[in-house]
Amino acid sequence: MPIALYMDQHVHRAITVGLRLRGVDVLTAYEDQASRLSDAALLDRATAIGRALFTQDEDLLAEAAKRQKDNLPFAGIIYAHPLRVSIRACINELEMIAKAGQAEDIINQVQFLPLRR
Repeated sequence: MPIALYMDQHVHRAITVGLRLRGVDVLTAYEDQASRLSDAALLDRATAIGRALFTQDEDLLAEAAKRQKDNLPFAGIIYAHPLRVSIRACINELEMIAKAGQAEDIINQVQFLPLRR
């Protein structure tokens, strides 16, 4: 099954729109009425509904590291620094991850954008 994405409240709307135009399954925290949740609760929510969380919030990286250390499962995080990865690059790379990957590929993992270094 392709990777379904969950966008945190800090993600630029143009990324969500661009992905939807390309047929990617995207749900935003705002649409899910979860935009005011703490980082931990937001990651719990994404996990509960089986979606990898896309974020540009570094605090979520600390939450993921804590869960990895404590062996607590989560659906996966994809992170892009907002000043280092353009909106276009986010759309292109998230589309590739979502369509080419499988949900189990990213469980308990953190994927950093850009993919090419």
